[in-house]
Amino acid sequence: MSQEILAHAEAGVMTVTLNRLERKNSITSDMYGALADALQRARDDASVRVAVIQGHETVFSAGNDIGDFLNKPPAGEESPVFRFLHGIATFPKPLLAAVCGPAVGVGTTLLFHCDLVYAGDNAAFSMPFVNLGLCPEAASSLLVPQMFGYHRAAEALLLGEPFMAEAALEVGLVNRVLPPTEANAYAQQQAKKLAAKPLSSLVEIKRLMKLGQQQAAVARMKDEGDSFRRMLQEPAAKEAFTAFMEKRKPDFSKV
Repeated sequence: MSQEILAHAEAGVMTVTLNRLERKNSITSDMYGALADALQRARDDASVRVAVIQGHETVFSAGNDIGDFLNKPPAGEESPVFRFLHGIATFPKPLLAAVCGPAVGVGTTLLFHCDLVYAGDNAAFSMPFVNLGLCPEAASSLLVPQMFGYHRAAEALLLGEPFMAEAALEVGLVNRVLPPTEANAYAQQQAKKLAAKPLSSLVEIKRLMKLGQQQAAVARMKDEGDSFRRMLQEPAAKEAFTAFMEKRKPDFSKV
């Protein structure tokens, strides 16, 4: 397990921590692999009843590490990123998240697969795929309209602009907004409550609530993945990533 992803199980709760603070918890291919492995361990370990994903009180995740992403683009459904996305979409046990500070790209879209989400009042969510010449991932093109309603989803995905914790609470993405210093601890408190309940009931209730949605989400991930890989090779994405590396504003006027 990479030291940039920490996984610790205690009293029925596995806590998975993004631990790359010096790079704002931006996620590399190796980190996706470690996240996928941690979720698989939590799924297989009968002593684990609940999983929690958390970052630091100042930042959840800046999304993909752009340099690593360009060097190791997701090659297919067996790639680490798709292993993680499939794992989180099909995770059978209760899955919680504590989110503080920036939650960019996958830092936001992974939350649509969590059962409970607690946010610090400094949380800033964004899905800026359009600004990179790309399309959404993690089945967010399906799940965001379902949760937000079409027009709010269109605003979030077509403009790609950040929205804050109170807006996320209003649309149902988060369950509660707390001071940043309290969010991780509160998620742990809620996880311990769940871990004291019968696992068979937790799993069956989650299965029934997600009946139909899970299969649709996995299918949508495949469609998004096909589009994502194609769009990575197209002029808009190339301009976006070149501009990012050159630290300038992209010019999409000719693409």
